[in-house]
Amino acid sequence: MLNISTNKLNRHVDLTGYRSGQKVFHIRHYKHFNRFLLAFALFAFLILFLPWTQTVSGTGYLTTLKPDQRPQTIQSPIPGRIEKWYVQEGDFVEQGDTILFISEVKSEYFDPQLLERTGQQLRAKSMSATAYEEKVGALNAQIAALESERLLKLEQARNKLLQARLKVQSDSIDLEAARTNIAIAQRQYDRVEQLQAEGLKAVTDVEEKRLKLQETQAKLISQQNKLLASRNEVINSEVEINRVQAEYTDKVSKARSEMYTAQSGQFDTEAQVSKLKNEFSNYEIRNRMLYIRAPQRGVINKAIQAGIGQTFKEGEQLVNIMPSDYQLAVETYIRPIDLPLMHIGEPVRIQFDGWPAIVFSGWPNLSYGTYGGQVVAIETFISSNGKYRVLLAPDPDEYPWPNGLSVGSGATTLALLEDVPIWFEIWRQLNGFPPDYYQPENNAGTSKK
Repeated sequence: MLNISTNKLNRHVDLTGYRSGQKVFHIRHYKHFNRFLLAFALFAFLILFLPWTQTVSGTGYLTTLKPDQRPQTIQSPIPGRIEKWYVQEGDFVEQGDTILFISEVKSEYFDPQLLERTGQQLRAKSMSATAYEEKVGALNAQIAALESERLLKLEQARNKLLQARLKVQSDSIDLEAARTNIAIAQRQYDRVEQLQAEGLKAVTDVEEKRLKLQETQAKLISQQNKLLASRNEVINSEVEINRVQAEYTDKVSKARSEMYTAQSGQFDTEAQVSKLKNEFSNYEIRNRMLYIRAPQRGVINKAIQAGIGQTFKEGEQLVNIMPSDYQLAVETYIRPIDLPLMHIGEPVRIQFDGWPAIVFSGWPNLSYGTYGGQVVAIETFISSNGKYRVLLAPDPDEYPWPNGLSVGSGATTLALLEDVPIWFEIWRQLNGFPPDYYQPENNAGTSKK
């Protein structure tokens, strides 16, 4: 029967007279069952108002807090060939201990005495630079001597010019005196000749005065010649000054040209010396690179390049080393939607792989086997796995992490957020909403201030 009729059968037929009806419709059964349902509903309703801690979960692995404490590989900055190993996997090494020795594979570094021969070239070039320097000093001294000699020669020529000018003046005065004498002699001759014509003087007197006049004329001509000669000496002295100036200018210029040539050779040699020093330092450093040494204290984990005679390029990984002194940290990854909820210094609960734990996500105080941590760094660029990287350090106020942990083991993290009622968390999970966005108390106080 589909029981689609509007007439209710139980109203017209009494089922309690039957045995099965008596068992089903027993009044006491209803009473106990209703009490149970009421108590269960009341208990469930009260549970909905219990506090629930919102969390942001993530997975990651153990790493070190500082970059220089993480496992690293040792590379060779130069290409080479493995010649000898000094360690084996699992050995503990100190900083600076030799791990292996390599040899050169480039032909320009095959010479075993390359460093010594480069040093000889450097010393030879240094001596050449010193010789050039001494030559420049000698040329400077020569230039100074030429300058001093030029001054003396010019002073001598100027003195000679002054003497010639004074002689010109003296000859000019003598010429004027000679002209005065010839005028006097001419008047005396005219007077005696007039007196002789009058008969007052003898002919011998006239001839004597004529002779004296001729002598005076001769002295005048001689004095004129001396004056011309003195003026010629003045011109010669001026020419001599110009000649001395030009001569020593040429000598000084030539000496300066030689000095500049020597300086050019000196500078070129000094440049070659600097280049050789650079090459010598490079060869010296390169020789030290033939011994691959440990950058810090640690344990040799793995020999990536093995064997003897194996060649490798520069930058290739040779050995993996794990530092002995390190501070553990957890590197976990969270979803981009949870990134605004993470802040520096927030508490985080961590469950390590291999360590038994009972975890209650919403009640971290009831969890067992988890350890405390706090956020120390949040990466602001998304990783290749589509999540953001968060670095966690041990919480100093919690129990210390186990001693048996090793770098690289896995970990599960729960970042603790706000406390909300359970009904709110159920409603959030059913609707797929993210946890409540909030600011920590210190940040909120700072923003208010």
